Amino acid sequence: MTRPFRHIVLTLGLAAGVFSFLPTAYATTPEPNDAMALRGVTEGKGVFLLDFSNPRKTAFYLSVIKQTHQGLRKQGVKPDLILVYIGETVRYLSSRPDPKLLVEHEDALEAVAILVRELAGMGVRQEVCAIATQVMGVDNASLHEGLSVVADGFISLIGYQTQGYRLVPIF
Repeated sequence: MTRPFRHIVLTLGLAAGVFSFLPTAYATTPEPNDAMALRGVTEGKGVFLLDFSNPRKTAFYLSVIKQTHQGLRKQGVKPDLILVYIGETVRYLSSRPDPKLLVEHEDALEAVAILVRELAGMGVRQEVCAIATQVMGVDNASLHEGLSVVADGFISLIGYQTQGYRLVPIF
């Protein structure tokens, strides 16, 4: 056997041995959890500020927040979550969105509407800043069910943080 050929055979044999071990290693890895962070925690009070310029990103993060709510519950912590919508994000919360927005992002807008309803059904409070709806030209009466209009989203954030809710930064 020539030296280069022997090197290739040895390398392939070594790789096969390593790869045959991997499934066993992954099978014994425990499921991830948040036990260290949640030690002694019985209630998770969080307030999320949602200010996105894209309805797909809004839908994505609403889905993540829903999973966070479920994850807290699964790990024995009572979730107490509040969402505060400001800025352009309020445009994605209307049952009568701008026609151009609807044409370009119909699927994402529908996902946002579904997630808003699901989160409301889970007990997640959702507030929409009236300053933002005014600036963005969104009729407050057109907002999806499950949303509450507040005078100022920033005041909501200040108030909830003063009440012990922790700001969860998302970008």
